[in-house]
Amino acid sequence: MGDNGDPREEYGITGNPRRGLAMATLSFFAGLTTIAFYGVAGPTFQEALGISGALLGLLLSSPHISKVILRVPFGAWVDDIGARTPILILLAMTIVGIAGLVGTLVLFYPDDFGSHLYVPLLVFGILAGAGSATFSVGIAQTSYWFPEDRQGFAMGAFAGAGNIGPGVFNSLIPVLIGIGGLAIAYSAWLVFMIVVTVLYFAYGANPYYFQLLDRGLDAEKAKGVAEEMGQEVFPAGDTWDSLRESSMNHWTWVLVFLYTVSYGGGFTALTTWYPTYWNLFHDMSLTMAGLFAGVFVVYGSLIRIPGGSLSDRFGGEDVAAVSFAVMVAGAGIATFATGITASFVGMMVLGTGMGIANAAVFELVPKYVPDAVGGASGWIGGIGGAGTLLVLPLLGVFVDVFGEIGYARGFSVIAGLSAACVAVSVALKFVGPDASGAADESAMH
Repeated sequence: MGDNGDPREEYGITGNPRRGLAMATLSFFAGLTTIAFYGVAGPTFQEALGISGALLGLLLSSPHISKVILRVPFGAWVDDIGARTPILILLAMTIVGIAGLVGTLVLFYPDDFGSHLYVPLLVFGILAGAGSATFSVGIAQTSYWFPEDRQGFAMGAFAGAGNIGPGVFNSLIPVLIGIGGLAIAYSAWLVFMIVVTVLYFAYGANPYYFQLLDRGLDAEKAKGVAEEMGQEVFPAGDTWDSLRESSMNHWTWVLVFLYTVSYGGGFTALTTWYPTYWNLFHDMSLTMAGLFAGVFVVYGSLIRIPGGSLSDRFGGEDVAAVSFAVMVAGAGIATFATGITASFVGMMVLGTGMGIANAAVFELVPKYVPDAVGGASGWIGGIGGAGTLLVLPLLGVFVDVFGEIGYARGFSVIAGLSAACVAVSVALKFVGPDASGAADESAMH
């Protein structure tokens, strides 16, 4: 090393865990806003384009297509080169998508706006949604920055603060549309995304191990120096090694199931469902329905932060079991509630369980898949995020079968899935890595 023995100066290392968490969270906050890319102005686009409800539904879901497709490979890519380049590419794709929409609005809206623009708008939506894949990338980056005993806190802070993005923009964009129209509103979104990308380019840094690889050190030497600087979690291979190894680890798929129920089939599904639920089942105005749904989004996101700290303190398995039990209780209340007060209580109990469960699941990733955190994060974030596409149709079936009361009875789906997750979480205490390790140690004695 150098004369003062400081690896930072000798190898030109930048960044630290706190800054790494802040920049990963900022990129995720900005990128995730695009899952609501067309939703905030859905009726306006439907009327202007003259399209059917089915085509509108496809347009609204276009950002989710790239979210599901890109989270897996980009999350795994972190194990190869770190998160900086993947995040910048995803943000750049998002900028291209938003810029395409802004240009289309400036050139054609409202006079020449019609169904002939549908396919380009679909493509712009898919590109814009790329930003939401920053979730699996940021999860992996955050995991490599922080020691094992602070994984829960770090994951909770990252996901908790980052998940607020869609709720903020769902409230902000309609106001901007009212003030200046569609082009102005989406232009403001574009400027915001560009600013975030520039900030990440300037201040985002890979964890020490990846920076040392970039300085020319071999993997063994880079790991040794990074360990001296405090890094504890390391990848075992490159992108495809990470994907392959994590996919062959059965614990990855257990975590995928838990996350699918708590997030994709839970939190994200209800984020989309609640505005309709409050509007049509409780006869609220769209403004009030959106406000109630917004409370659920913000609260359920922020509670991830203490949920992560709880997971560090008490263990992810125990916290997951309790939080999924809380989800069972919340869904049970919502299933039978017909009044606004009881329904609101059910919603908040659900938000509590879902937020804490989300944090608990990712606290378990480095423990259960320690050699392929990026790959596991990709599978969990990608497939788990697709749970929305399964649960939302099920909720709709309950309305078709039972009529108006089906809006409440549909929560029984969440209750049943949550109960299964309670059983799985409890079982992990007896068959998980810690349990098997304890058994091996007992056998040795």
